[in-house]
Amino acid sequence: MTTLRQLRKTALSLLETAEESIGPGAVAFTVSGERFAALDGEGRVHLHLLDSDADEVLAAHPTAERPPRRATETGVRVPIGDVDGQQLNHWVRRAWLARAPERLAAQATAGDTVLPGEVGDLPRAIGRPATRALAGAGITTLAQVAELTDGELLAMHGVGPKAVRLLGEALAETGHRRP
Repeated sequence: MTTLRQLRKTALSLLETAEESIGPGAVAFTVSGERFAALDGEGRVHLHLLDSDADEVLAAHPTAERPPRRATETGVRVPIGDVDGQQLNHWVRRAWLARAPERLAAQATAGDTVLPGEVGDLPRAIGRPATRALAGAGITTLAQVAELTDGELLAMHGVGPKAVRLLGEALAETGHRRP
């Protein structure tokens, strides 16, 4: 079952995302002041998606529905427990892309096509998911990695313990110091 913890991890791994409390047991995630995802007090995740993406969610999830139309409300809402983690990650990212400023969206999507060993001096051994996550966050060098803690790296969707270990080894080999 997917939880607020996964929603939070995914949303906060996206560039310039902020979290705010919007009521008892309810949180919202914004990029540049624009809400792209939220969890209400009833355990429903609200995703502010383009209509075409919203239609896909509605077709895939029988419990998904469009929220009552307000001037700024678009997208879908679905009980968070009805969406598996990978689906949630995908749709949260799509909602973020729909609301993010063009410069951020371009930076994030640039990381989608990168291959391990082809981004700056990042080691090939960290693998495709970690390479994409780092490049999508604008991190292309070991010097930039050296500025991050293990926790900050692990918070990026796609960067796991093995990638953090390999990055640490590469930093040590190149003489970089970490916080």
